Amino acid sequence: MKKIVIVGGGASGMMAAIAAAKENPAAQIRILERKDLPGKKILSTGNGRCNFTNQVMNANCFFSDTPNGIEEVLQQFGTTETLDVFSDLGILPKDRNGYYYPRSDQASSIVSVLRTRLQQAGVEVETNVYVTGLKKTKKGFLIFTDGKKYEADAVILACGGKAAPALGSDGSGYDLAKSMGHHMVPVVPALVQLKVDRFALKAAVGVRTDAEVSFYEDGTYIAKDRGEVQITAYGLSGIPIFQISRCAAKALYYHKNAVVHLDLIPQMDQKELCGFLTKRMEQRQMLTMSKFLIGIFNQKLIPCILRYAGIREQTKVSELSKTSFSALLHACKNMEFVITDTNGFEQAQVCAGGIRFDEVSHDTMESLCCKNLYLAGELLDVDGICGGDIDEDGAGGVGEGWRDVGRGSMCLVFLVFVWCK
Repeated sequence: MKKIVIVGGGASGMMAAIAAAKENPAAQIRILERKDLPGKKILSTGNGRCNFTNQVMNANCFFSDTPNGIEEVLQQFGTTETLDVFSDLGILPKDRNGYYYPRSDQASSIVSVLRTRLQQAGVEVETNVYVTGLKKTKKGFLIFTDGKKYEADAVILACGGKAAPALGSDGSGYDLAKSMGHHMVPVVPALVQLKVDRFALKAAVGVRTDAEVSFYEDGTYIAKDRGEVQITAYGLSGIPIFQISRCAAKALYYHKNAVVHLDLIPQMDQKELCGFLTKRMEQRQMLTMSKFLIGIFNQKLIPCILRYAGIREQTKVSELSKTSFSALLHACKNMEFVITDTNGFEQAQVCAGGIRFDEVSHDTMESLCCKNLYLAGELLDVDGICGGDIDEDGAGGVGEGWRDVGRGSMCLVFLVFVWCK
């Protein structure tokens, strides 16, 4: 009887086991999971609701140092295929503006149907098992754990990256893959909050405001995103910050300057804003500047903006100089922040980096370095843009597998082709 061992019982591990069981109904399939139950990280995805796929799924939603093959994988298993899989598992999907959730709005529903299918397929799940080593033998593989050894004809590494280590992914899977001849792209936190030096908006903690976020590396424009930015005690959070955070993390890893520019009125260009403020000033000459900006910005933001522009709150509109007016425009459209760090892997939804994507087959995810070894999930150097749900602190749900991708948390988690034939 063929023996297949999956290291890791998260989303990608469970789906890999289900796929392997379908292709190999006579095989003995075993999941070795470090935590006490499989699928625990799924419970936090989509802020507890699990956004499992999206209408928009294309290569532009993903990042990798070796991106060739992403589109090929998506063509084999995209939105339609994902919806079909979950329908077969028993999930009735709900479409929220192009993001698909279980109609129950409970991530636990996803976990439950996956665990049920594992049982139906006869997959053995061993929990509280920590895999410490992997060895290729003439017959297959030896898997070493903190308790005993396992033999296998094929091994699937689906043990996650380094994000959210409390939920089981501590980066040990990278060492297992490297021991089989694989190479890594440096791993940094992604979909994560940013820390700011001398934070000019610190007094506005808790405020959420629509803004366009632009990221610059050593003075060169790299990326931008627009949406609701959240002000924290240490810096910036919110979906647009998450979207550019991988760029900041990589820049900092390579000791480059990381700078974020905030446009606090993205619906107007510089000329339009200048005209709007000029007309507004003509009608409100006797107001103080702090009152003049009420109705445009959250009131906790106003003192911060004026301080950044070097304008006293009690300055009358009629007293504002041309230089100060220009400084106000700059503060509204191009507030600059030096990024000193990201929050750590503990707060990161996912990782950027991992095992090189060009070292696996894009048809089966089989290793090109070691026959009958397969890699799936966050272990690989593919990460994607953020989904639509993050919590009050901007910490968000943590996706596993192919991570919080395709503008949604769980999408490519399930895009795992493991035909262990």
